[in-house]
Amino acid sequence: MGLTTDDDRLRLLHTMIRVKDLDKSLDFYCNKLGMVVRRRADYEDGRFSLVYLGYDDEATGTVLELTWNWDQDEAYSHGSGYGHIAIGAEDIHGLCARLEGEGVSVPRKPGPMGDSGIDIAFIEDPDGYKIEMIQYPFPPAA
Repeated sequence: MGLTTDDDRLRLLHTMIRVKDLDKSLDFYCNKLGMVVRRRADYEDGRFSLVYLGYDDEATGTVLELTWNWDQDEAYSHGSGYGHIAIGAEDIHGLCARLEGEGVSVPRKPGPMGDSGIDIAFIEDPDGYKIEMIQYPFPPAA
């Protein structure tokens, strides 16, 4: 069933992940991957913080929501349903080399994804969340 009116327009707003150490996560996403904090809300009564960050403004782009529960002592389980976040980059080979030099785990080095003609890699954030790096723009020019 398709959308039929302008009032029904939908767009993806954000993806939320829970993080154990907000400072480490902000360092990773902002200083290593170049995202910008778009807004932050601290909830003293609930003892948690929400930080929205990304490459584009929330009004026009999708962002990542980091949820930090202040009293969480143990690492979160990712469960069997979580896959990954994907980020496009113009030079994933150079980016992954730089990130690895800064101590970021790169469990899947940059290279082709089957016969697709697209190079991908996987890195991990401080909480072990997988992030797929995709050579961008894609598909590659013919």
